[in-house]
Amino acid sequence: MLNTQILKRYLKLTICCSFILFSSLSFAQQTEEDTDPAVTTIETLESFVTLKNRLQSDIKALNKQVDAAQSDQEKTDLRQQQSKLKEDLRNTTQHMREIAAGIDISSLQQKEEEAFNFQKEVFSLLKPAFDEMKEMTSQVRQKSELKENISFHSSRLPVIQQAIDNTETLRKQTKNKKLRKALNEIKKNWEKKQSLLQSELQANQLQLDKLLAAEIALAESSDNYLKTFFQKRGLYLVEVILVVFGIILLSKLTLNAMQKLLPGFKAEHRSFRIRLIELSHRVLTLFLLILGPMAVFYLVEDWVLFSLGILILLGVAWTLRQALPHYWQQIYIFLNIGSVREGERILISGLPWRVQKINMYCELVNPVAEICLRLPINDLVGQNSRPTESDEPWFPCKKNDWVLLNDGIRGKVTGISMEMVQLIERGGARKTYQTSDFLACSPRNLSTNFRIKETIGISYSLQQQSTGDILETLYQYIQQKIEQEGYTEQMLNLRVEFQSAGESSLDLVIIADFDGQIADLYNRLRRAIQRWSVDACTQNNWEIPFPQRTLHMVSEITEN
Repeated sequence: MLNTQILKRYLKLTICCSFILFSSLSFAQQTEEDTDPAVTTIETLESFVTLKNRLQSDIKALNKQVDAAQSDQEKTDLRQQQSKLKEDLRNTTQHMREIAAGIDISSLQQKEEEAFNFQKEVFSLLKPAFDEMKEMTSQVRQKSELKENISFHSSRLPVIQQAIDNTETLRKQTKNKKLRKALNEIKKNWEKKQSLLQSELQANQLQLDKLLAAEIALAESSDNYLKTFFQKRGLYLVEVILVVFGIILLSKLTLNAMQKLLPGFKAEHRSFRIRLIELSHRVLTLFLLILGPMAVFYLVEDWVLFSLGILILLGVAWTLRQALPHYWQQIYIFLNIGSVREGERILISGLPWRVQKINMYCELVNPVAEICLRLPINDLVGQNSRPTESDEPWFPCKKNDWVLLNDGIRGKVTGISMEMVQLIERGGARKTYQTSDFLACSPRNLSTNFRIKETIGISYSLQQQSTGDILETLYQYIQQKIEQEGYTEQMLNLRVEFQSAGESSLDLVIIADFDGQIADLYNRLRRAIQRWSVDACTQNNWEIPFPQRTLHMVSEITEN
């Protein structure tokens, strides 16, 4: 039993050894001589035919050994060897077909039908686009794969050769015939593996050489691909562009027709029905702009462009998946049923605004400051407006008004914007405030109407007349001066009253209300009232006393 197995293995190894010798000579000739590619291909095919015949002979011999085997363990070992030989035979046959065809024929292999899978069916729609991408990089990927195989086989061959050399050295050194036969069998197994690796290496090297010989520069290849792509699909892309322009034109014509035929479509404050119609029109237009190109690709049966369109739509949907609640809020605002509504008051950037118009772009106005703000509807999401009352202030002044600030600056407002307010003072000097700082200065608007209150003190010696005759005399005198200097038309009210009894004088107050038309003369009028009061005191011999405290201090200084 044992002798029979050894004999069979010896016969098999003898066949392998002959094949190794043949393949080694063939491989050496190929590397040493620069031969014609066709001749090299034929020689490679001849070596594969020889290897195929040897493998078939080995398989037949193993079949006989399996039939003659008596133990289960022996049959198992023989069947494993048989499976390995059959696998090598299939690989060898496949390499012969690829080399003879001169191209990659893996795409011609039939695939087994798979059970229905919904997810796979959905993603199969994208397969044409992926196949197009794979075709663009097929040569690069095939070349990379061949280089990896060559590197792998080249790294294993020296190891096998070292194993063969070590086994041969041991075989020569031993004098035991049984050991020598065993080592000889091991050597032949290693030589068979070496032959198979060399055949794989040779096949991969030949395919790589053919790819390199037919390789085109990457830039030229890309240009050729793009040129071919647009030559094949240029007409389809033109049709898509025409369809898109047609949809946009139809949408515009339909919108114009609705504006003319539907009452209230152009009204300042449109109804919910009109807004819903416009929103439906916009959504339908967007849907047609998406469906139109996809329909063109489907009708012309260009599945690559159809798959690319689906891929783009999936990308957009994935990007917008978290923004849908945000867009839902925009729809509410567009329909004027959201948190911001037309005609109401809203606070943005520290300023109150009236929501003038809500659309894809919304108009906000400040009616007093006469400034306008245009915002996309997206910016109103999260904001809140409220109804406004007729007497609510919008801004403390308007352009060309005269204002007095609590920092003492008085000037004419020459410019108002959302960011800045500019004043021009008497004499021409300009002062600019940030709008927030301007409002913080509590501007006092003089251009509506304004009041001037000036105080003058008289001596306590006039105490008896200070609450009667002096008030009437001073009133008449100031009234006369106002008429003489031409302020009568702008004078709204004039009063002279007793104010208080001070430490060293009896204080009288002159109260004058003027029209805002002469707001620029505010300080001049203050000075004029003081001047008229002093002239009245002089004319009527009314003493204007110094403060007693000041006089006492002067006396003390004089005495010292």
